[in-house]
Amino acid sequence: MEWLVGMGMLGGLLLIALGAASIRTGWTLPFMVRRVTRPSVYGLGALLLGASCVVQGLFYFAIVPIPSWELRFFGANALLFSGLVLIGVGQMRPSRRRR
Repeated sequence: MEWLVGMGMLGGLLLIALGAASIRTGWTLPFMVRRVTRPSVYGLGALLLGASCVVQGLFYFAIVPIPSWELRFFGANALLFSGLVLIGVGQMRPSRRRR
């Protein structure tokens, strides 16, 4: 089970690096260039997703003090959901208003 959590933490660290690069420079993965219209919002969503994965791994390996299961459950779900929403917003096309 440890290798599975470790791979999740590695994926989370990669998402954090991608989010930081997207916020700082506007860079996204080559296959996402056409889809991402707001790189900073997309990067913030990637940061939240990555942070959720890394924090859950830190709790599993007892590196940080483990809070109650309710706080872990609702906190992780809030981070994941808000990250997914921000990634979706970062990929939305701006609306064109007709006059």
